[in-house]
Amino acid sequence: MSRQIVLDTETTGLDPAQGHRVIEIGALEILNRRITGATYHVYLNPERDIDAGALSVHGLSREFLADKPRFSDVAAEFLDFVRDAELVIHNAPFDIGFLNAELARQDDGPMKRYCDVLDTLKLAKQLHPGQKNNLDALCRRYFVDNAGRTFHGALLDAQLLAEVYLAMTRGQETLGIDISQPVQAVGNAMRRTGSLKVIRPSQAEQELHQAYLASLTKEAGEVPAW
Repeated sequence: MSRQIVLDTETTGLDPAQGHRVIEIGALEILNRRITGATYHVYLNPERDIDAGALSVHGLSREFLADKPRFSDVAAEFLDFVRDAELVIHNAPFDIGFLNAELARQDDGPMKRYCDVLDTLKLAKQLHPGQKNNLDALCRRYFVDNAGRTFHGALLDAQLLAEVYLAMTRGQETLGIDISQPVQAVGNAMRRTGSLKVIRPSQAEQELHQAYLASLTKEAGEVPAW
Protein backbone atom coordinates (compact mmCIF):
# COMPACT_ATOMS: atom_id res chain seq x y z
CA MET A 1 0.00 0.00 0.00
CA SER A 2 1.39 3.39 -1.05
CA ARG A 3 0.99 5.98 1.72
CA GLN A 4 1.86 9.62 1.23
CA ILE A 5 1.43 12.65 3.45
CA VAL A 6 1.05 16.04 1.77
CA LEU A 7 2.47 18.60 4.18
CA ASP A 8 2.85 22.35 4.56
CA THR A 9 4.07 24.62 7.36
CA GLU A 10 3.85 28.29 8.27
CA THR A 11 6.72 29.94 10.14
CA THR A 12 7.78 33.10 11.96
CA GLY A 13 10.32 33.95 9.25
CA LEU A 14 12.53 32.55 6.54
CA ASP A 15 15.55 31.05 8.30
CA PRO A 16 15.56 28.52 11.16
CA ALA A 17 19.27 29.24 11.67
CA GLN A 18 18.20 32.71 12.89
CA GLY A 19 15.88 31.19 15.47
CA HIS A 20 12.69 31.29 13.44
CA ARG A 21 10.09 28.69 14.36
CA VAL A 22 7.24 26.62 12.95
CA ILE A 23 3.84 28.06 13.92
CA GLU A 24 1.45 25.88 11.91
CA ILE A 25 1.54 22.37 10.45
CA GLY A 26 -1.06 21.06 8.04
CA ALA A 27 -0.97 17.57 6.54
CA LEU A 28 -3.31 15.13 4.83
CA GLU A 29 -3.09 11.49 3.84
CA ILE A 30 -3.10 9.93 0.38
CA LEU A 31 -3.42 6.14 0.11
CA ASN A 32 -2.91 4.55 -3.29
CA ARG A 33 -3.41 7.95 -4.98
CA ARG A 34 -6.68 8.65 -3.17
CA ILE A 35 -7.16 11.43 -0.59
CA THR A 36 -8.53 9.60 2.45
CA GLY A 37 -9.79 12.56 4.49
CA ALA A 38 -7.35 11.86 7.35
CA THR A 39 -5.64 15.11 8.34
CA TYR A 40 -3.27 16.54 10.92
CA HIS A 41 -3.44 20.24 11.79
CA VAL A 42 -2.02 22.26 14.65
CA TYR A 43 -1.09 25.86 15.52
CA LEU A 44 2.05 26.28 17.63
CA ASN A 45 3.33 28.86 20.09
CA PRO A 46 6.75 29.97 18.78
CA GLU A 47 7.71 31.86 21.96
CA ARG A 48 9.08 34.68 19.83
CA ASP A 49 7.99 37.55 17.58
CA ILE A 50 6.87 37.01 14.01
CA ASP A 51 8.50 38.90 11.13
CA ALA A 52 6.24 41.46 9.48
CA GLY A 53 6.77 39.85 6.07
CA ALA A 54 5.72 36.44 7.36
CA LEU A 55 2.69 37.92 9.15
CA SER A 56 1.52 39.52 5.91
CA VAL A 57 1.61 36.10 4.22
CA HIS A 58 -0.18 33.92 6.78
CA GLY A 59 -1.88 36.38 9.12
CA LEU A 60 -0.97 34.45 12.29
CA SER A 61 -0.11 36.85 15.11
CA ARG A 62 1.89 36.17 18.27
CA GLU A 63 -1.21 37.04 20.29
CA PHE A 64 -3.29 34.40 18.49
CA LEU A 65 -0.60 31.78 19.04
CA ALA A 66 0.12 32.61 22.70
CA ASP A 67 -2.14 29.88 24.15
CA LYS A 68 -1.28 27.22 21.55
CA PRO A 69 0.92 24.17 22.31
CA ARG A 70 4.65 24.18 21.73
CA PHE A 71 6.22 21.91 19.15
CA SER A 72 7.61 19.67 21.88
CA ASP A 73 4.05 19.13 23.14
CA VAL A 74 2.86 17.70 19.82
CA ALA A 75 6.03 16.19 18.34
CA ALA A 76 5.11 12.59 19.21
CA GLU A 77 1.63 12.74 17.68
CA PHE A 78 2.94 14.56 14.60
CA LEU A 79 5.64 11.95 14.01
CA ASP A 80 3.12 9.16 14.50
CA PHE A 81 0.97 10.67 11.73
CA VAL A 82 3.79 10.96 9.18
CA ARG A 83 5.92 7.96 10.15
CA ASP A 84 6.95 5.65 7.27
CA ALA A 85 5.03 7.71 4.68
CA GLU A 86 6.46 9.64 1.75
CA LEU A 87 6.14 13.36 2.47
CA VAL A 88 4.93 15.41 -0.50
CA ILE A 89 6.01 19.04 0.00
CA HIS A 90 6.29 22.07 -2.28
CA ASN A 91 9.81 23.48 -1.87
CA ALA A 92 10.63 20.69 0.56
CA PRO A 93 14.04 22.01 1.77
CA PHE A 94 12.27 24.97 3.41
CA ASP A 95 9.75 22.95 5.43
CA ILE A 96 12.13 20.08 6.20
CA GLY A 97 14.78 22.57 7.37
CA PHE A 98 12.34 24.06 9.86
CA LEU A 99 11.05 20.69 11.06
CA ASN A 100 14.60 19.41 11.50
CA ALA A 101 15.43 22.49 13.58
CA GLU A 102 12.39 21.88 15.80
CA LEU A 103 13.35 18.22 16.26
CA ALA A 104 16.96 19.18 17.06
CA ARG A 105 15.75 21.42 19.88
CA GLN A 106 14.43 18.33 21.64
CA ASP A 107 17.47 16.19 20.76
CA ASP A 108 15.52 14.14 18.21
CA GLY A 109 16.78 12.96 14.83
CA PRO A 110 15.97 14.64 11.49
CA MET A 111 12.85 13.96 9.42
CA LYS A 112 14.71 11.54 7.14
CA ARG A 113 14.71 9.07 10.04
CA TYR A 114 10.93 8.87 9.72
CA CYS A 115 9.99 9.64 6.11
CA ASP A 116 11.10 9.88 2.52
CA VAL A 117 10.46 13.24 0.86
CA LEU A 118 9.19 14.21 -2.60
CA ASP A 119 9.63 17.86 -3.61
CA THR A 120 6.79 18.93 -5.92
CA LEU A 121 8.57 22.19 -6.79
CA LYS A 122 11.47 20.20 -8.20
CA LEU A 123 9.03 17.97 -10.08
CA ALA A 124 7.12 20.98 -11.46
CA LYS A 125 10.35 22.58 -12.71
CA GLN A 126 11.17 19.37 -14.57
CA LEU A 127 7.70 19.30 -16.14
CA HIS A 128 7.43 23.05 -16.85
CA PRO A 129 10.94 24.51 -17.25
CA GLY A 130 11.11 28.29 -17.47
CA GLN A 131 7.55 28.77 -16.18
CA LYS A 132 6.12 29.93 -12.86
CA ASN A 133 5.79 26.92 -10.60
CA ASN A 134 4.52 28.32 -7.32
CA LEU A 135 1.35 26.77 -5.91
CA ASP A 136 -0.96 29.44 -7.31
CA ALA A 137 0.49 29.01 -10.81
CA LEU A 138 0.17 25.23 -10.59
CA CYS A 139 -3.44 25.53 -9.43
CA ARG A 140 -4.22 27.57 -12.54
CA ARG A 141 -2.31 25.17 -14.79
CA TYR A 142 -4.06 22.07 -13.46
CA PHE A 143 -7.50 23.68 -12.96
CA VAL A 144 -7.47 23.39 -9.15
CA ASP A 145 -9.81 25.92 -7.53
CA ASN A 146 -7.88 28.11 -5.09
CA ALA A 147 -10.39 30.95 -4.89
CA GLY A 148 -10.56 30.68 -1.08
CA ARG A 149 -6.82 31.22 -0.62
CA THR A 150 -6.71 34.79 0.77
CA PHE A 151 -3.92 33.98 3.23
CA HIS A 152 -1.51 31.08 3.12
CA GLY A 153 -2.73 28.43 5.58
CA ALA A 154 -0.88 25.18 6.13
CA LEU A 155 -3.85 22.81 5.86
CA LEU A 156 -5.49 24.68 2.97
CA ASP A 157 -2.19 24.74 1.08
CA ALA A 158 -1.69 21.02 1.74
CA GLN A 159 -5.17 20.32 0.35
CA LEU A 160 -4.47 22.36 -2.78
CA LEU A 161 -1.06 20.74 -3.20
CA ALA A 162 -2.59 17.26 -2.92
CA GLU A 163 -4.91 17.98 -5.84
CA VAL A 164 -2.10 19.55 -7.87
CA TYR A 165 0.24 16.65 -7.14
CA LEU A 166 -2.31 14.06 -8.22
CA ALA A 167 -2.97 16.01 -11.42
CA MET A 168 0.75 16.40 -12.15
CA THR A 169 1.40 12.70 -11.73
CA ARG A 170 -1.82 11.32 -13.17
CA GLY A 171 -1.23 8.14 -15.17
CA GLN A 172 -2.70 4.77 -15.97
CA GLU A 173 -2.99 2.36 -13.08
CA THR A 174 -2.07 -0.39 -15.51
CA LEU A 175 -0.16 -0.32 -18.78
CA GLY A 176 -2.17 -3.20 -20.21
CA ILE A 177 -4.00 -1.95 -23.31
CA ASP A 178 -6.64 -3.76 -25.33
CA ILE A 179 -6.11 -2.45 -28.87
CA SER A 180 -8.81 -4.52 -30.58
CA GLN A 181 -11.65 -2.07 -29.92
CA PRO A 182 -9.76 1.09 -30.98
CA VAL A 183 -8.63 -0.62 -34.21
CA GLN A 184 -12.21 -1.65 -34.95
CA ALA A 185 -13.45 1.85 -34.20
CA VAL A 186 -10.86 3.39 -36.54
CA GLY A 187 -11.80 0.95 -39.30
CA ASN A 188 -15.48 1.76 -38.94
CA ALA A 189 -14.78 5.49 -38.99
CA MET A 190 -12.71 5.22 -42.15
CA ARG A 191 -15.38 3.16 -43.89
CA ARG A 192 -18.01 5.77 -43.00
CA THR A 193 -16.05 8.89 -43.93
CA GLY A 194 -13.14 7.76 -46.05
CA SER A 195 -10.75 9.73 -43.83
CA LEU A 196 -10.10 10.56 -40.21
CA LYS A 197 -10.71 14.02 -38.78
CA VAL A 198 -7.57 15.41 -37.11
CA ILE A 199 -8.19 17.34 -33.88
CA ARG A 200 -5.17 19.34 -32.71
CA PRO A 201 -4.48 19.30 -28.93
CA SER A 202 -4.61 22.57 -27.06
CA GLN A 203 -1.59 23.94 -25.18
CA ALA A 204 -3.14 22.85 -21.87
CA GLU A 205 -3.73 19.33 -23.22
CA GLN A 206 -0.12 19.12 -24.44
CA GLU A 207 1.13 20.16 -20.99
CA LEU A 208 -1.03 17.52 -19.31
CA HIS A 209 0.30 14.93 -21.77
CA GLN A 210 3.88 15.88 -20.93
CA ALA A 211 3.05 15.58 -17.22
CA TYR A 212 1.61 12.13 -17.88
CA LEU A 213 4.76 11.01 -19.74
CA ALA A 214 6.88 12.34 -16.87
CA SER A 215 4.86 10.31 -14.37
CA LEU A 216 5.38 7.17 -16.49
CA THR A 217 9.11 7.88 -16.61
CA LYS A 218 9.21 8.25 -12.81
CA GLU A 219 7.27 5.02 -12.22
CA ALA A 220 9.07 2.94 -14.88
CA GLY A 221 12.55 4.31 -14.25
CA GLU A 222 13.11 4.93 -17.95
CA VAL A 223 11.83 7.21 -20.71
CA PRO A 224 8.84 5.67 -22.59
CA ALA A 225 9.65 4.70 -26.17
CA TRP A 226 6.60 6.64 -27.38
